[in-house]
Amino acid sequence: MRYGAAPGLLPDMPFERYRGIIPDWNRFMEAASRPEPTTIRVRTGRIEPDGLLSRLERQGYRLASLDGQPDFFRVDSEPRSIAHTLEHWLGLFYVQLASTGLAAPILAPRPGERVLDLCAAPGGKTTHLADLMDDRGPLVAVEPHEGRIRALAGNVYRTAHVNVLTVAADGRFFPGGALFDRVLVDAPCSAEGTVRKGKGRIRSRPEAYREYIVGLQEELLRRAIDLTRPGGTVLYSTCTFAPEENEAVVDAVLQDAPVEIESVALDVPSAAGLTSFGDLRFDPRLENAVRIYPHHIDSGGLFLAKLRRTDSTVGVREADPDSGWSRVPRTVSDDESVGGESARDTRRIDAIRAALGDVWQVDSRALEGIDWLLRGDHAWVHGCGEWPFEAWAGHRGWKSVSVGLRGFGFDTGDLPRPTNDLLRWLGGSLAGRGVELPAERWLDLLRREPVQVEGISDGYVALRLSGLPVGRGFVRTGRVRHEIPGVHARLLKRILETDSGTGSQSEA
Repeated sequence: MRYGAAPGLLPDMPFERYRGIIPDWNRFMEAASRPEPTTIRVRTGRIEPDGLLSRLERQGYRLASLDGQPDFFRVDSEPRSIAHTLEHWLGLFYVQLASTGLAAPILAPRPGERVLDLCAAPGGKTTHLADLMDDRGPLVAVEPHEGRIRALAGNVYRTAHVNVLTVAADGRFFPGGALFDRVLVDAPCSAEGTVRKGKGRIRSRPEAYREYIVGLQEELLRRAIDLTRPGGTVLYSTCTFAPEENEAVVDAVLQDAPVEIESVALDVPSAAGLTSFGDLRFDPRLENAVRIYPHHIDSGGLFLAKLRRTDSTVGVREADPDSGWSRVPRTVSDDESVGGESARDTRRIDAIRAALGDVWQVDSRALEGIDWLLRGDHAWVHGCGEWPFEAWAGHRGWKSVSVGLRGFGFDTGDLPRPTNDLLRWLGGSLAGRGVELPAERWLDLLRREPVQVEGISDGYVALRLSGLPVGRGFVRTGRVRHEIPGVHARLLKRILETDSGTGSQSEA
């Protein structure tokens, strides 16, 4: 019996039904019942792993490296949640399950490639992909739900990735007209692999959900294939153990889609994909897929199937893989229509470049491959190089949320005002207009108390803490105030109060 997405075939999912496919069953069950360790991934484009390790260890954290995952650390002991640190607030690391950190390296995007993350929120895999791309080349991150879009965009901004194009859309109906080199489908699923969050229990799902989710997964995977260039790569992943959502979905696609499944090489323990489950029989090539169980790397569950697009007989049919791609313009309207660059636009771009060099004294190497997009009253900094938005212009059901990072606004005199995100992204390359303040003075700032500074003229400044730009300030007649948005300022205040012992630990 071969499995399709027909309603009614997905049975109840107690773990006992997996006993026959997990040889080391006792280890699996023991690991599934234990709390999952906290692991973090270094934001390698902004800090070296050893540098982050040193900063955190000085605060009392003890971390261990993970075999086969060079940019991950396990938190073995912590004086408080590692997410309640300045380094996390600054986006120098991402709290991420070790298992989910395997996906991006398997897709293996390279700088300058065109990459699509079809189910991107909350952003762990998206930001990992961006790191592997060195923030160069378009990475389109797609999410249909408003609340999850906010989480996705927030994580992209916090970790300061300039090559992510965040798009609100349903991946099943994502517009064609442009093909991608690599596509990730981290599909919605029954999430059995997150069992350790529930202390060994999984959420019960109604039969209607189980029938719906398999159809959704197959639709997403087929759309991803349609959007991939011939020779390109599609990675299908879930965080569930259910063969109906894993091998069965890929099996259905292998029957008629122009793809071949490729073997996945990992430097961590894993199990091969299934070729059968009960009465179900799958394509023998699914042995090349990979299953990660909780006991393999002391993390969650994960399924991975790597596919290669073999021809262009379905979906998008452009013979030229560059069709639909165009250089990101300097000026667009809010609806993404491209207009000519006006004299005012030219002046604004020139003013930004002059300010970066003369006022902020930014190391020019940090700006290599970087450009600016004027949209409304803001200038966005990006490393995308190109985008497919003009090819999508005639399609409904999508809307761009952001292109890189919002870099500058403009004051009443039309002079460029740097954003907090830009200053944090520039980091150590920013040499001018900086004010370093100790933590106690930062607390004064965040409490709106007067803070005196000397030797710096009136105007915008980069406020630093522990050697890193934290946000924008403004100096007037020897006093400085911060201009960090309220919700971020309140969180920073709680972090610093806890560090200094003046705040309640319960606030963390």
